Amino acid sequence: MAPAAAWRALLALRHGLGGMLPVLEQVRQAVGDIFQITLPGFSPVFVAHPDAMRQVLVDERDDYRWRPEGDPVARLLRRGLLVTDGEEHACLRAVMEPSSRRSHFAPRCASLWRTCDRILDMWQPGRTYDMLVEMRKLALLLFEEVYFSHDLLPELDALWKPMLKALDYIGPGLWVLWGGRRNPPKAVRVLDAHLHGLIRQRRADPNPPDDLLTHLVQGLADDGLVRDQMLTMLIAGHDTSTALLAWTLYLLGKDPVWMERAQAEVRDVLGSELPTPENVGRLAVLDQVVKETLRLYPPIHVGNRFTARDVTLAGYRIPAGSRVMVSYYLVQRHPVYWDAPTGFRPERWRSDFRPAPFTYLPFGGGPRNCIGGPFAQLEARLALARILQRVDLSLERAQVQPHMGATLEPRPGVFLRVEKISVEKMGVEKRA
Repeated sequence: MAPAAAWRALLALRHGLGGMLPVLEQVRQAVGDIFQITLPGFSPVFVAHPDAMRQVLVDERDDYRWRPEGDPVARLLRRGLLVTDGEEHACLRAVMEPSSRRSHFAPRCASLWRTCDRILDMWQPGRTYDMLVEMRKLALLLFEEVYFSHDLLPELDALWKPMLKALDYIGPGLWVLWGGRRNPPKAVRVLDAHLHGLIRQRRADPNPPDDLLTHLVQGLADDGLVRDQMLTMLIAGHDTSTALLAWTLYLLGKDPVWMERAQAEVRDVLGSELPTPENVGRLAVLDQVVKETLRLYPPIHVGNRFTARDVTLAGYRIPAGSRVMVSYYLVQRHPVYWDAPTGFRPERWRSDFRPAPFTYLPFGGGPRNCIGGPFAQLEARLALARILQRVDLSLERAQVQPHMGATLEPRPGVFLRVEKISVEKMGVEKRA
């Protein structure tokens, strides 16, 4: 990388990796779709070309490891699905995959509007709320309801700060320059106690519900290993949904025309119906909006890999042990593959539109794509439909920047003013 670009990257690291995205875009434009950033203790190879992505994710995936030994994510998740390789990963995925099929989780989503209403009922007309916070509350409740059959609301306050500390711990920061030797924060013990409590209750249940937690305790004898999968899914599952929901509301708030279109569709198409996995499929405008949000701001913005051996990637020789970062963010904004790549253009997602292979990967790609991606996509449509049914929203602060945390978050937040919709205007009666 050119010295000037390296200097810009180093300056961006004053605020952690959160300020790196503009630098990465500048470097890609200057030197091409595969480049290396060389900093003290941190020399990742970035990939932003679809053919090279296919090579890493599919064709030569066995040449790359997923487990980042020493990184905070491995220290926190231990033997979680996200940070295991080979046969161990295959065995864990086999246990968890049945509960991640749409045919399994969709029936469990039929009444998620009730959980949405629990959050919406707390909102006061005329007040401004940070949707990054509100959507995190909602995503945590929805995840535990579907995957653990557990009502998290009574414990939400107690788990809130420990969860934020865990996310801050695994988010990319200056630790990449001197290694991830720091142990997880003590607050993680609160999350562990919560998860182990659920495990004990489930093992003692003679008639357990058919959910992910039951599949885990029946498929894995080691409670510690069950904990690792639960924490992996809880963190990754809720945090990706938080980002997707918050970014969608931000983009709609910033574009009143699309806000009006999406809200009118929800009210016209659903009418007095409550959002369900079946009827949200009729919301074509909302589908376009969600897909475009995922293109601009993929929650999983980069895939982190390590070469297991010397490899040749798109003609470049890369030695064993190198960090390779597959940038979904960069390829999904690449001007060669996308018209108006940085613009919010939901209309591009017409029914006959198909992006070029490996240029649209908001939940990763290949055999190890995000196991919770299908649920996140359905959950987002259900939650957004209910929100747009019940409230009017207007953006109070337009200056928002993407932050490279555990997921790609809008910072400093998404501040929307809330106005409740009357039952008469909404055309929807809350049913018990």
